[in-house]
Amino acid sequence: MRVVSNFWISLGFSVRDDSQTTARDDASGLSPRQAMVLRTVVGAFVGEAGPIGSPTLARLLPEPLSAASIRNTLAELTRAGLVRKPHRSAGSIPTEHGLRVFVDRLLDPPKLAELERREIAGGFDVPVGDGLMHEASRALSERTHQLGFVLPPRLGRIVLRHLSLVRLSSERVLVVLISRTGAAYRRVTLDDGWGDQAELDAVATLLNERIAGRSLMEMREAFADEARRLRRRAADQAERAVQIGAAALAIEGEHEVVVATRLALLERRDAADPTLLRELLEAVETKDRLVHLLDRVMDADGVRVSFGFERDGAGLERCVIVTAPYGDPSAPLGLLGVLGPNHMNYGRVIPLVEYLSRVVSERLAA
Repeated sequence: MRVVSNFWISLGFSVRDDSQTTARDDASGLSPRQAMVLRTVVGAFVGEAGPIGSPTLARLLPEPLSAASIRNTLAELTRAGLVRKPHRSAGSIPTEHGLRVFVDRLLDPPKLAELERREIAGGFDVPVGDGLMHEASRALSERTHQLGFVLPPRLGRIVLRHLSLVRLSSERVLVVLISRTGAAYRRVTLDDGWGDQAELDAVATLLNERIAGRSLMEMREAFADEARRLRRRAADQAERAVQIGAAALAIEGEHEVVVATRLALLERRDAADPTLLRELLEAVETKDRLVHLLDRVMDADGVRVSFGFERDGAGLERCVIVTAPYGDPSAPLGLLGVLGPNHMNYGRVIPLVEYLSRVVSERLAA
């Protein structure tokens, strides 16, 4: 039993005494025996990135089962769509449905050790902004050995503190938005050339009286309402402020995904699989596709695990994305997580993603 327990602990899984469960596992809908065998199949899949044969399965089970019982249980799990054999003569691997059941209902991830939490938090003595996003991505990659990423805050959700306007030419104005956390966002908007820099400064002063402490999304709505109300008035500075404010705050900019390093993918034991490696790298290089996937889970509470079959054929069928939002839980600013093969160590990855989201949230709120 000691050897088996150490095997599970090394993978980040908890060992559950199935003799104390009822005839059916209420959480998963599986019998205790089925749940035990599925956990072991997933554990071996995570540990070896391949199928597990019945003899190896028998050695890893926390409770002894006869060969006939193992075969019967695997057949039941196969009929339920939870495990399969990649080849007739091969051992068993979990299906994505089986991985979903495991993650949602059978996994009890351990908490991060206090020493590791202090090490992670100590690495975030960086400026709020790009440096913070880069450090979060790096920490996720290095500590999970997957591809760590951060979806930076959407401008529409950022609480503003200050705005500056700088005329670049007769037709272009630079808009500098400063968030409550001190991060700067620069965008260029087209302008008809009304007013010199002194007049733009006066407009910026009027805008700053309105935006402080409000999100960009709130200000967009306020400016749109006020623009309709002032539409028939003669042009004056107040109306000009509304016009240029609405144009400036409408700029969202390109959607970016911060990836600090790709080396973690090359250091994995399965890096020799060119198809899988290409899928992962293409997901990063084709950022629009990845951003679209992440936008769909932006408002999910807590950690979310998304498998390939749940992503509408996005080209990541053998991959999994583990994400968590950061910022105000009621209106998350952005998203962070890891992308990797579906045999990743969920018991290790999930608590790391959860903790990093908390650290980033606290840093932004400081």
